[in-house]
Amino acid sequence: MRARKRLFIGLLTLGVVVILGLAVFSVYLALNWENPVNRLIFYLLTVVFLGVLGIVSFGIFGIVLTIWSVRSFPSFQHLIRITLNVLYPLSLVLGRVFRIPIEKIQASYIEVNNQLVLARREVVEPEELLILAPHCLQWSECPYKITLNPDNCRRCGKCQVAALLELRDKYRVKLAFATGGTLARRFVKMYKPKAIVAIACERDLSSGIQDTNPLPVLGVLNERPFGPCFNTRVNLEEVEEAVRYFISGPR
Repeated sequence: MRARKRLFIGLLTLGVVVILGLAVFSVYLALNWENPVNRLIFYLLTVVFLGVLGIVSFGIFGIVLTIWSVRSFPSFQHLIRITLNVLYPLSLVLGRVFRIPIEKIQASYIEVNNQLVLARREVVEPEELLILAPHCLQWSECPYKITLNPDNCRRCGKCQVAALLELRDKYRVKLAFATGGTLARRFVKMYKPKAIVAIACERDLSSGIQDTNPLPVLGVLNERPFGPCFNTRVNLEEVEEAVRYFISGPR
């Protein structure tokens, strides 16, 4: 089941309320502080809070408008990027306060990101697209390492690595398997893609999307029938659909 976008958008809105509260509190302190230096500091803080408030408010409006209309608005792109970078960490903090599981927030963030990417309707050449997958998709007892060379796979069918290789060959895109964020960033730097289809858990996907921003990334959550990082799986239809979107455009 797809995560609900409204959870993350609701936390973004709550983040705006928090920033507004900080601005009001700064004004209160400035008006009631006798020391002129401290008063000036609080006035400056108020200006900063109000500036951030204005930016993220327009950014949230841009996010909602983009998702609702299923089209991108170039004038909002920079504001949306700033808003997500500023309010995503705050949304995680607010989630802890309200005891919302962090995985739900991250999944909602990934879904919002995917909708924003789909609205941009970007098309790239097959060789400019990278499928970035976690190494835990490989059968745990397989002796052939695929992180540095996916073609070491013997395509025995015991895991989905062979199926991803078939997708790579079918669409002539790039494919890499990473053991973590450091290696994933190395592959992005190595292949220099213009778009990425990323497969991972909520934590790695959300952090990876932020690390590669503003590169368009469509995230596909992996399935963990045996627990995290062990013989995981992925919905191959979703992966192929994301690949087709980037190289053929929306249908």
